[in-house]
Amino acid sequence: MAESLIEQLPKIVAEGKKEVEKIMERLESNNKITLQTNEYVLPVKKEANLFQGRYQDIDGQNWFNRLCYGDNLLVMQALLNGDEATGLPSMRGKIDLIYIDPPYDSKADYRTKITLPGFDIEQRPNVMEQFAYSDTWKDGTVSYLKMMYPRLYLMKELLSEQGSIYVHLDWHVGHYVKVIMDEIFGKDNFCNQIIWKRATSIGAKAKSNMMARNCDYIYFYCKNYNNIKYNQTYLPYSNDYIENYFKHIDKNGRRYRIQSLGDYTEESKIKFREEGKIYVSSNGKEALIQYLDESKGVVLDDLWNDIKGLQSKAFQKQNSTENYNYPTQKPETLLERIIKVSSNENSIVADFFGGSGTTAAVAEKLGRRWITSDFGKPANMIMRKRLIDQEAKPFLYQAVGDYQKEVFATTKEFKRVGDLSQVVLNLFGAMPFFDENAPKNLGQIKGSRTLVYVDSPNKMTGLSTIKKAQELKESFMGGWNKVIILGWNFTFDIVNILKDLDRSQVEVLVIPPDLLDKLKSKANFKKLIDSNKIRFSSLQYLTIKEPKISPYSCDIDELEIELDNYVLLSPDALPLDDKYKEQLQKIIANEPLALIEYWSIDPDYDGETFRSKWQDYRENTHNDNDPLRVINWAKIQVPHKEHRKICVKAVDVFGFESVVVKEV
Repeated sequence: MAESLIEQLPKIVAEGKKEVEKIMERLESNNKITLQTNEYVLPVKKEANLFQGRYQDIDGQNWFNRLCYGDNLLVMQALLNGDEATGLPSMRGKIDLIYIDPPYDSKADYRTKITLPGFDIEQRPNVMEQFAYSDTWKDGTVSYLKMMYPRLYLMKELLSEQGSIYVHLDWHVGHYVKVIMDEIFGKDNFCNQIIWKRATSIGAKAKSNMMARNCDYIYFYCKNYNNIKYNQTYLPYSNDYIENYFKHIDKNGRRYRIQSLGDYTEESKIKFREEGKIYVSSNGKEALIQYLDESKGVVLDDLWNDIKGLQSKAFQKQNSTENYNYPTQKPETLLERIIKVSSNENSIVADFFGGSGTTAAVAEKLGRRWITSDFGKPANMIMRKRLIDQEAKPFLYQAVGDYQKEVFATTKEFKRVGDLSQVVLNLFGAMPFFDENAPKNLGQIKGSRTLVYVDSPNKMTGLSTIKKAQELKESFMGGWNKVIILGWNFTFDIVNILKDLDRSQVEVLVIPPDLLDKLKSKANFKKLIDSNKIRFSSLQYLTIKEPKISPYSCDIDELEIELDNYVLLSPDALPLDDKYKEQLQKIIANEPLALIEYWSIDPDYDGETFRSKWQDYRENTHNDNDPLRVINWAKIQVPHKEHRKICVKAVDVFGFESVVVKEV
């Protein structure tokens, strides 16, 4: 008989503790994970004004809110490490509030709807997201809890001594996660199980033998129960309560109720008499007059039925502009309550399953500092646009720096990734090396001196990968004439890196992101080999017209940048169903710039950090009235210089980034 989940819990905890031990050892080693800053975003919704250095540049002295792309297990390790090179300090023990809304349905379909001129398409998760999601649910709830254990432990490490964590779940896994949280945070540090009535029922229509599910559960724990930061909160009285209890009205029209004076001191009673707040009954007994307009309201309890979910008609009627069409998005009012209760102005608030960015957006509005992260490219794009749209303070857009360190090489999945590399080599038409000492991700084109290097789906193919492939080209088995690198995911600056390479010696191609779906069985693999239909595409890239610069005043120039073309990799290499690929091909052929989701300009690029001083993005109608297209040109006013390096970055609707650098 198979073990029940209860029987497996001790093993889950023991395995989680071992993984945490390895992580903590890694934090003390010299081989540290860091966050690289891809973009320093200075939000600008309209045409840019003068830029004369009136902003805080990146250094360890200033605080910067942070949007981070990558696996949150690695992001949190990087935050615990800090970064000596940039002066960004460790966040250990500095975060006052963490809210997370992790995925809690193994059958969920996290496709992203993309609206293009004339039609909609749906994008499946990319390969890195597919791997992460399949690992999360491969053994059902057991693997989910194994995923959560080390992450919750690192969150505890990041929390301040007065900090709190809110974990938002539903009926699928909530009660099991609570047991894990008791283990990590301590049962005595459990504060509340908050029941949130969304006002949108699910399940009842599909199944007639159960009640409608209408609630989520939010588990509220603290780091130290005796030192918790908690702001007592009151809710307004209901109309029925007012009518029933504040039923008296004085001559000035003020509602009040009569309360006993039994618990008050004589000194307080004297004060009430002086204020005219004593009611004397016909038998001479005194009571307190409590006015409605002086009452704080009802103390907040753990049943929240006054905040509507995004899918409810009441919410949609009142908050039509807040919905970002993100499948797990939560209303701002929910996060506003949590943030107000468990943090103060200038507190640091974090969300490591950022999603649509509600936590960061609300923290920004409430004057809190924030850190948020997500593994999904669509989520990061939505968050970046959302924060710019609300004209947030300048923030950093960062990514986990070096996926190819031994962090992944030492995981239990390494063998599986190696086997996958051999499959990719076969599909590309390359022969794996059968020498036991040869890496599994290397092969050769038969009858040639061309080496083929397959990168891991857990890595971002970038400069370090290319250098490693070049070294293998020169040294492996006597050297090769050419190396072809097959990658799944790429660093944002990959196109710029390739410009300096000799394509006759080094070539980089894209592995189709939907390949994993097509490899669900050995039979499918054989069909793919026989059909020869797998396409390995070249990378996408952006081109711009020659920048124009003209005097605006004695010490100010006007810089004009215009997009020229965008070349997207083949639709066959995108995570799309076949029915969408033909439609997309028409856009690629006729209006390629319509695929740009976001583009930004750094007019003084230093070659290291991209400082985004102007942005436009789809849905931004401040620059034009077309929500489905970005504007193709921009004029920005900049301090006069004899020579400047301009960098333009674009992100397409699928999350691929391209960079162009021009010197004028």
